[in-house]
Amino acid sequence: MTGADAEGVRLQKVMAAAGVGSRRACEVLIAAGRVAVDGRTVTELGTRVDPAVAVVTVDGNRIKTRADLVYLALNKPRGVLSAMSDSRGRPTVADLVADRPDRLFHVGRLDADSEGLLLLTNDGELAHRLMHPAFGVAKTYLATVPAPVRRDVGRSLREGIELDDGRVRVDRFRVVQASGERAIVEVVLHEGRKHVVRRMLAAVGHPVERLVRTAIGPVRLGGQRAGSVRELTPAELAALFRAAGEVG
Repeated sequence: MTGADAEGVRLQKVMAAAGVGSRRACEVLIAAGRVAVDGRTVTELGTRVDPAVAVVTVDGNRIKTRADLVYLALNKPRGVLSAMSDSRGRPTVADLVADRPDRLFHVGRLDADSEGLLLLTNDGELAHRLMHPAFGVAKTYLATVPAPVRRDVGRSLREGIELDDGRVRVDRFRVVQASGERAIVEVVLHEGRKHVVRRMLAAVGHPVERLVRTAIGPVRLGGQRAGSVRELTPAELAALFRAAGEVG
C-alpha cells in the first residue's frame, strides 16, 4: 500500500507512534532510504500502510506497528507462580498485571522458587519463537551455589550433562563471585526444559540456593524492582524481533 492509496495510515505516523521519533524525524529517515515496508525500501513521504499487517523496519530493525500488541518485562518475585491463574489461590504473575485490560500470556516459565525476568505479551508468533529452542534465543541466569566451584565445572556444563530427559549443555558459564561457602555463577543457555538450570548444577555437585533470570535474549532485567512491570523500549523490542528472526 503506497503512494496515493487512500487507505491505511501514513508511514511517518505509524513510525512516530512506535517511538521512532517525531513525525518530522521519521520523514527524514524515510527520505534517506532507511525505512522498508514488507522488505522493500520506501522513500515516498505519502506512503500509507496497514499497521495491522505491515512489517516496517528502520535500518533493518523491525518496529512495533500494531497498537493492540503489548510487550512487557516483569521482575517475578520468589513465591509467585508463572501462571495466569491458579485453582488453589496462590499468587500468580496475573496478579501483577491485574490492572491491564489485555489478555496476556507469559513467555517461558520460572518455577515458584526462582526470580527474575519474564516477558508478557499477546503476540503469539513472537512468544513461540522466543520459547522454541530451535530459534536459539538465550536466557541468562545468576545462581547462588555452594563454594568452591571446581575449575572443571564450566567445561563439563559446556560439553553437556546427561539428565533423565536427555543431554543438555550450556552456551556459557562463569563464576561471577566466590566468597566463603557461597558462589554466584552465571549460566547462559537456550534450553527451556523444566528446572533445567537447577538440575544441571545439581548434577555437577552445586545445588542451587537462589536462582535469578537476568536476561532473555537482548532484554535485560537490570535494576528493575521485584514485582514491577514495564513496557519494552522500542530499541529492546527491535532487538528482540531480530533475536527471534522476525525482521520481515
